[in-house]
Amino acid sequence: MPKNILKSVSLASLGPGILMAAAAIGASHLVAATRAGAEFGWQLVWLVIAVNIVKYPFFAAGARYTAATNNSLLQGYLNQGRGYLLLFTGLNTIAAIASTAGVCMLTAALLTQFIPLTIDILALIVLLSCLLLLILGHYRWLDNITKVIMLILTISTLVAVSLALSQQWGAPTVTTNADAWQWANIGFLVAMMGWMPAPIEVSCWNSVWLLEKQKTQTISAKQAVFDFNLGYLTTAILAVVFLALGALVMYGSGEQFSQSGALFASQLIDLYSNVMGEKSRYLIALVALLCIFSTTVTVIDGYSRTLDMAWRLLNAKQDNLASSHLTLIMLTISSLGLGLILFFKGALLPLLEFVMILAFMTTVIFAWLNLTLMTSKHIPQHHRYGFKMQLLSWVGLCYLVGFALLFLVWYLTK
Repeated sequence: MPKNILKSVSLASLGPGILMAAAAIGASHLVAATRAGAEFGWQLVWLVIAVNIVKYPFFAAGARYTAATNNSLLQGYLNQGRGYLLLFTGLNTIAAIASTAGVCMLTAALLTQFIPLTIDILALIVLLSCLLLLILGHYRWLDNITKVIMLILTISTLVAVSLALSQQWGAPTVTTNADAWQWANIGFLVAMMGWMPAPIEVSCWNSVWLLEKQKTQTISAKQAVFDFNLGYLTTAILAVVFLALGALVMYGSGEQFSQSGALFASQLIDLYSNVMGEKSRYLIALVALLCIFSTTVTVIDGYSRTLDMAWRLLNAKQDNLASSHLTLIMLTISSLGLGLILFFKGALLPLLEFVMILAFMTTVIFAWLNLTLMTSKHIPQHHRYGFKMQLLSWVGLCYLVGFALLFLVWYLTK
C-alpha cells in the first residue's frame, strides 16, 4: 500500500469495511471453514482462497461505487432501471429472513455454554438484545463495538492456531482419508462457498454504511477503498486460519461436528481449549459468542437498512422517513427469522446449510447486478472497472455459474 494512502487513513475513518468483516466472520468462518478443515484437512484450502478472489470485484463494487458517486448501490440499480432494484429487493428480502435465522441460531447455540436454556428461548433473547442495541445506539454503537470484538477474535484465533502448529496437532490419531471431492460432498462445498466470505448482497451494506459514516466525517475515495480492502483481506486470511484450526486439531480424530446447536457449540469451543488449555474455555466461548453476536447485529442492521432504502427509492421517497419505518423492518425480519428457527427445532447445521446454499444460488444474480453497474454509464469513466477487474469479474461469474449448475445436477440426481 503506497505511503501517501496510509498517511491519509486514520483509525476513525475505518468502519464500513470492518463492519463488513464482522458480518462475514460468522457462520462462514466459525462453522463452514472450521468444519472443512475438521472433515477434510487441508484439501479445501485452495477453494477457500479461490472463492475469496473471484468474489472480490463484486464486493468491492459497494465501496467503489459509493466513493465515486456519493450514492448507494441501490440508487445505482434504480438508475439502470426499476426492474434491477425490484429484482434485488425481492431476493434480498428472502436472504434477510434466512440469514437472520442462521446467525441468530448460531449465537443462541454459543450462549448455551453460559445459560442452561433451550436454543429457541435463547434465540428470542438474542434477537431482542440485537434490536435493543440497534434501536437505541444506531450506527455509532455498532461501529465502535465491532472494532474491539474483531481485534479480540483475530488475536485469539491466531494464538490458537500457532499453539496447534507448535504442538503438532496435525498428526491424525485415526487413519481416515476423507475425499472432499466425492460427488456426495457437492452440497457441502456449495454451502461453504455461499457464505464465503459472505453473501454478495453485503456489498450493499458496505455502500449504505459508508454513506452513514460520511454523515459524521469526510471519507475520501482512497480511504473508502482502503477500508474495504482491509476488511476483505482480514476475512480472507481468517477463513484460512479457521480452516487450519479444524485441520490441525480435529481432522483425523474420528470426531464429527454434531447437527445439534448446543453440542456443536461445545465442540467448537473444544477446538480452542484443546490447544490453549481448559482454563481458557469460557474466555474463548465468550469471544466466539461476541463475534457471532456482532455478526447477528450487523446482519439485522445491514438487511434492514438496504430494504428500507430500497422501499423508499421504489416509492420515490428520497427524504428521510421516520426511524420507526426502519425499526418496523427490523422487527419483521427478526420475527420471521425466529419462525424459521422454530421450524428447524435446534438443528443448527441443517439450517446453516440451507441458508448458505440459498445464498450461493442467488450470488450469481447479485454478482451480475454489481458487474453491470460498475461498467455502466452511471459511474464516471475513470471509476469504472478496467480490463483486469472486468476479466476477474467474468472469471468469477463463470466460476459461480459452473458450481451452481453442478449443484443443481447433484440435487436432482441425489
